[in-house]
Amino acid sequence: MPFWLIPQVAPQDNFRRETPSQSTENRIVPAVDVAAALAAFIRVFRRMELKRPLPEFRVEYRPYAGLRSTICLRGNRVNVQISDVLAESPLIVLEALAEILLAKLFRRRASREARDCYLAYVFRESTRSRIEEVRRTRGYKRQRPARGRYFDLLEIFTELNSRFFQGQVVAPSLGWSTNRSRTILGHYDSAHHSITISRWLDSPSVPRYLVEYIMFHEMLHIRYPVERNGNRRVVHSREFQQAEKKFPQYEQVRRKLKRMAGQPLENSE
Repeated sequence: MPFWLIPQVAPQDNFRRETPSQSTENRIVPAVDVAAALAAFIRVFRRMELKRPLPEFRVEYRPYAGLRSTICLRGNRVNVQISDVLAESPLIVLEALAEILLAKLFRRRASREARDCYLAYVFRESTRSRIEEVRRTRGYKRQRPARGRYFDLLEIFTELNSRFFQGQVVAPSLGWSTNRSRTILGHYDSAHHSITISRWLDSPSVPRYLVEYIMFHEMLHIRYPVERNGNRRVVHSREFQQAEKKFPQYEQVRRKLKRMAGQPLENSE
């Protein structure tokens, strides 16, 4: 299951710090829908036969900038926060979500039926559209300017677009990341049509072709959008992988990235 779809168990110390994104698009979920979700959690808890007293459940919908649901146990009270994107979901989907969350909280394995039911709903075209909509209206991308100290991302994008895509890729919002991540070197966000490259790579120690490869990889995400295979998202399709291997020095880049993973780069600050 893709990480962004996995409902989370909130650490007890951080539970109160969970803050939803503010937006004029936020809406109040009717009390009847909240009551239905609460009843679903109680039913599922009893059905799971967890051999512990029925806790007090507090369930609320939150206007998150995306699909996010968390659960936290504090004493005998279970606090549940559900993305309001799921407020109008069928009862069977709420029960599937309840089983997934409760299973993670009490270290059980959620049934395959629950996971398949939840993912089937999430991957429906109407649900995906709603998720993208709330991400655009409630969320935002934090980026540094495209012109870094050593590399200009707009210049690199323009050159690659001409060389490999005949200039047909619509220019996204381009920028360096605010942090210096070694694990996420690049990211394409379809909701905001943006490409963010890790600022860790804006260094004199990094060859230009490596930054070009990361940009090329993210441009391929625009050219070959995420596909669906049943309840599974295919992020790197066969066509994507074939196109990626056409990048000059592809094998050299892959080896270079592996070596760099364990080496500090010269600080560009």
